[in-house]
Amino acid sequence: MRYLGIGELSRTVGVRASALRYWEERGLLPGARREAGRRVWPASAVRRVALIRMAQRAGFTLAEIAGLLSGDTSPGATRQWRELAARKLPQLDDHIAQTQALRRAVADCMACGCMKFDQCVLLAPPGEAP
Repeated sequence: MRYLGIGELSRTVGVRASALRYWEERGLLPGARREAGRRVWPASAVRRVALIRMAQRAGFTLAEIAGLLSGDTSPGATRQWRELAARKLPQLDDHIAQTQALRRAVADCMACGCMKFDQCVLLAPPGEAP
């Protein structure tokens, strides 16, 4: 199995080493192994960090991310996971809708040719000129 030192993991995933140490403290990342006094994680940590970053960009708190990544399969933990997922799904749908609306606005602005949101005729509210 391949292991990555904190510097290599940090560069690979584009996250500061301090964030990796913090996430480890919070239980988001599994405890690092020590080799010659250095923290090392299995290469699979790259995927876990990618999931953490994706969840953060979608608006999840670190506590929520910890809940989603928990490997606890006890009935209580499973119930909490389902409740969290059910609560977050509508928020994710809203985030997707907002992102799609922004994408349409950027595409419309490009089609207009003005390249400035505040001057774009296509983005002006009906009956109002920019």
